[in-house]
Amino acid sequence: MKLKFASLALAAGLIGGLALSSQADAQQRVFFGIATGGTGGTYYPLGGMLAQVLSNNAVIDGKKLAATAETGNASVANAKLLGRGEIESAFIAADILDAAYKGENQFKDGAVKNIRALGALYPETVQLIVRADSGVKKFADLKGKSISSGSPGSGQWQLLGDLLEVHGLKREDVKEDFSSFAQSVDKIKDGNLIASLITAGTPTSSVLDLANGHAISIVPLAGPEVEALKKKQPYYASVTLAADTYKGQTAAVETLAVMAIWASHAELSDEVAYAVVKAAYENTETLAKVHTQGKNITLATALQSVSVPLHPGAEKFYREKGLLK
Repeated sequence: MKLKFASLALAAGLIGGLALSSQADAQQRVFFGIATGGTGGTYYPLGGMLAQVLSNNAVIDGKKLAATAETGNASVANAKLLGRGEIESAFIAADILDAAYKGENQFKDGAVKNIRALGALYPETVQLIVRADSGVKKFADLKGKSISSGSPGSGQWQLLGDLLEVHGLKREDVKEDFSSFAQSVDKIKDGNLIASLITAGTPTSSVLDLANGHAISIVPLAGPEVEALKKKQPYYASVTLAADTYKGQTAAVETLAVMAIWASHAELSDEVAYAVVKAAYENTETLAKVHTQGKNITLATALQSVSVPLHPGAEKFYREKGLLK
């Protein structure tokens, strides 16, 4: 019996010791979250790679950084998360970031004035996806048909509205669906949705999934209507989606792209902001090795399409690198 009590005491001591060790370990780390998007896009997998790079390279006052990527509802929702200080950083499309700071479009109920930029990441390509047998050859063909503008909180909602407007259409002229990229692809597979507007780094996992099992078509976004949209939304630029990006897509497609921005809020400490930006932009070669879009994240383009104030910690790093005077 004494042996049993001794064993229990030893076990309790070991558990207590492990708990203390775990607490001590936690005290030696600085936790840092990155809000991304759904698993069917590019934000989430790239956010995971960035979190790993930060965790391996960032140190703040002798403490290691523990970074994690969290799924989210993309740009609009991410900007509001930052506004409430509920996460340390997030990925946000450049046009949505600008609207958040100015209190425009989906932020008319309140500007996110505490939002701050950490750096530009990579161009997100607008992909209007349909099945090849849908009969949709151009944007105007969507009149009367169903299209997903992304999950609630996505910047796709604003883009769809802008595209409809320049084509002389209204939201009432289409059957709007609010599915995530992955959900919209499943609906297209089942014939329950005609089109999905997907803005993400290419190739996009959800589109790869669709193309591997079905003949797809990517509807071009070009012409005078799109030129009018670019004047209204200067953060969008015309790009060419290369042929064979997806199975069966044998021809290049003219479309649009917008820069993805890594953002934070004013309450994040200057030390942490400096450390994470330094870790990210001094280790871009690692991101290039582990993700297709990683090669587009460079120090040279770190300030591209950034229209909101830089976080002071990020600004310090860019001054050290000579990007700012």
